Amino acid sequence: MATETATKWVIDPMHSEVQFKVKHLVISTVSGFFKSFNGELLTDSDDFENAEIDFTLDIDSIDTNQTQRDEHLKSAEFFDAAQYPHITFKSTSFTKTDDEEYELKGNLTIKDQTKPVTLDVEFGGSAADFYGNTKAGFEISGKINRKDFGLTWDGVTEAGSIVVGEDIKLLINIQFTKQA
Repeated sequence: MATETATKWVIDPMHSEVQFKVKHLVISTVSGFFKSFNGELLTDSDDFENAEIDFTLDIDSIDTNQTQRDEHLKSAEFFDAAQYPHITFKSTSFTKTDDEEYELKGNLTIKDQTKPVTLDVEFGGSAADFYGNTKAGFEISGKINRKDFGLTWDGVTEAGSIVVGEDIKLLINIQFTKQA
């Protein structure tokens, strides 16, 4: 992408959220959020086709509404936030598949494991805010297997139930602000 003609968009963290869901005991779902993240989008076109996306999450900002669980997730048994403080994503393609739908492919790095992932993206539209800034909204969803990224901790109850599922559902609502 020719950077001199590219338009840069940055994440508006006040109007964005990163959520994940995982099965607990295979009977219910636990949700969590990352409260601190940043990223940008570079595009050569108004329809965002072939945009380049970089995104970083701060592991220490994980919030499942249970302090003890959050500390366990930050520990070496899961994310090992002390050694690997961030999750990163760098796009390899952003392809329009329908009027408001895109397929986002890229490399996701958790701990020291980088794997290709494919995510579904719905473009919510663009609009100007009260201050004249142009905003664009996207909803990104997908699923990853935590064990592919070195998140291999397993617990089994006395009755043989698996404590944490392997598949992690991702739901990310992002609002970008166009830079002048």
